[in-house]
Amino acid sequence: MKDYVVGRYLVRCILALWLLLGFSMAHAYPMGPDIDPGQLLQEKYPKAQISYTKDPYPLWTLSRGDEVFAYAFATDPIVHIPAYSGKPVDMLVVMGVDGKFLWTRVLDHNEPILLVGIPEKALTDFVDQYQNLSVSDRVRVGSGEKENMITVDSVTGATVTVMVVNQSLMRAARRVAKLHKIAGLGENLSAAASINMEFMQSANWETLIGDGSIRRININRGDVDERFKGTPAEGIAEAPDDKRADNFIDLYFAPVNAPAIGRNLLGDDQYEWLMAELKEGDQTIVIMANGRYSFKGNGYVRGGIFDRIQLLQQGKIISFRDLDYHRLSDVYIEGFPGFKEMAIFIARSEGEFNSAEPWQLELLVRRQIGALQSEFVSFYGEYMMPDVYRIIPEPVVEEEEEPLWITVWQEKAFQSSVLVAGLVVLSLILFFQDFLVQRPRFLKILRVSFLIYTVGFIGWYALGQLSIVNVFTFIYSLKGDFRWDTFLLDPTIFILWGFVAASLLLWGRGVFCGWLCPYGAMQELINELGRKLGVKQYELPFVIHERLWAIKYLILLGLFGISLDSMATAERFAEVEPFKTAIMLKFAREWGFVLYAAVWLVISLFTRKVFCRYICPLGAALSIPGRHRIFNWLKRRPQCGRPCQVCANECEIQAIHPNGEINVNECHHCLDCQVTYFDKDKCPPLILKYRKKKKKEPKVEGIPVTQL
Repeated sequence: MKDYVVGRYLVRCILALWLLLGFSMAHAYPMGPDIDPGQLLQEKYPKAQISYTKDPYPLWTLSRGDEVFAYAFATDPIVHIPAYSGKPVDMLVVMGVDGKFLWTRVLDHNEPILLVGIPEKALTDFVDQYQNLSVSDRVRVGSGEKENMITVDSVTGATVTVMVVNQSLMRAARRVAKLHKIAGLGENLSAAASINMEFMQSANWETLIGDGSIRRININRGDVDERFKGTPAEGIAEAPDDKRADNFIDLYFAPVNAPAIGRNLLGDDQYEWLMAELKEGDQTIVIMANGRYSFKGNGYVRGGIFDRIQLLQQGKIISFRDLDYHRLSDVYIEGFPGFKEMAIFIARSEGEFNSAEPWQLELLVRRQIGALQSEFVSFYGEYMMPDVYRIIPEPVVEEEEEPLWITVWQEKAFQSSVLVAGLVVLSLILFFQDFLVQRPRFLKILRVSFLIYTVGFIGWYALGQLSIVNVFTFIYSLKGDFRWDTFLLDPTIFILWGFVAASLLLWGRGVFCGWLCPYGAMQELINELGRKLGVKQYELPFVIHERLWAIKYLILLGLFGISLDSMATAERFAEVEPFKTAIMLKFAREWGFVLYAAVWLVISLFTRKVFCRYICPLGAALSIPGRHRIFNWLKRRPQCGRPCQVCANECEIQAIHPNGEINVNECHHCLDCQVTYFDKDKCPPLILKYRKKKKKEPKVEGIPVTQL
């Protein structure tokens, strides 16, 4: 009678936990209306003139008067990269004409971990990190520094999502930058051009200016004041009205590797000396200027870097140090006007910079706004070498960008390798189980160690917790636009599902539920600890236990029915699985979810894996194909259940019927029954068999011959 009381109490606990979870969900997920990007832009920039075009993709142009200062675009229409949900994360990005991101905003997403789990603010905070970065920057997601790359902080538990966000934002921005030739980017479908070192013709200053061999950046003081408007440096050191037209800097620049430019400017002797100083791939730039602003900078010191000029080409930035600088004092070209500041700079980029391809000279102007703070603005000079000085190859087709999933797999190579190694170990355990179960002490240590690996590495480190949501996502992808890219975005989940699919075919549901589910392993380890501490264990009568099995199948059917109407709603109700709380988010969540997950773990102290037995919809889903397994390696004897009940009594999740049959839908493949099967001192049929064998042995003075 006591067992029935325990059963009623357990059912009441389950109902109370569901009510608690429903209360938490009802208060955690307000959904907003659809967002209009045009309206957002008008609210953000009320004084700007905003025009819209759909060719070649939706794009907003932001202007002040006749001057365009930014372009705005949504990422999804430009680069459609599916995230973990199978749908993209759409963002609104405002990019200045200098390539800097002025504003970023999430428009729409369907990520389950953000709909139900991590607060959406975590995603918006992540996207905010891109403000003031540039389209020419190389940005990676993660921790730690990497050479020539800018690192943005990830979102714990949503690594795949933020990697998709990074790729979507940067790729879309680069396409817009190429379209409008921003920050040195431009459509280039040809193989790299090179300088024609054989071509030479005499020319004077006016000729080289006229054909574009020498380019100019001419800035007055008013131009600088305008550029600082809207920044913290606005109003600092501004020119009086009568001085706004005064020259700030009048700068001329040209590459001098090309003989037709370099020999005319420098003369034969100086040109040949300079070429002898260069290594293979080095390029030289001459910069000359008049005005109140020095392009070299007053703060430059030996061993330092020139912080006012740099070159931009196809997203690459080339800066100059003291060893890259040569003073230029003699210019021999006819008609030379003379400049108070002249220099030769060497781009030692090992072939990364090619002066025969389009590039930009960026001039940075700084204003001090505090003791330790400065504000920078940039002015750009475009350069394209005249065709007569270049060797132009035949056009080639531009290479496609590398799929995101390849990048993700490269980033997670360590996780994937350790996971595969663990699965190999598990495969060996399964294939050699008959050998291991005859060494119960070793098997116990091995199993507990593997469960710790499952919780610690697969769960908390690699975030490899499978969910019923994964099953629904796969089913509905088969009905619609199925893409392997979507499933390859998370290597850990992909590898696990591949192994689970194979194990279902070979052994059934039990391999995943008994060995690879982090939350299930956590429950089992807690129960083991409780047994070590002497916590009293409770089991339900089989007749009640058998009927409670049906609950998880009813939950599965309910979630499936909800998913037919809305996957987003089904993802919310799938929180009946406490996996996200305990594994993906490591209990860093609202108190209701944490309490829900923790109560199941506390119950596990007294009864092993109650959640797995009665509630888990994923276990129910896996048991359906698991019925059609190929092998049945769990051995039984005719006496099992008739009359022997040792294995049935010892099975800690009650997967063995009183008649001795193992219910493969409920078995977690813990191998405890197989240990008993081979135990000569524990299995009654085996004990009886050996007793009979001993009776038949010939004896000498009452002692069996085998013992003499």
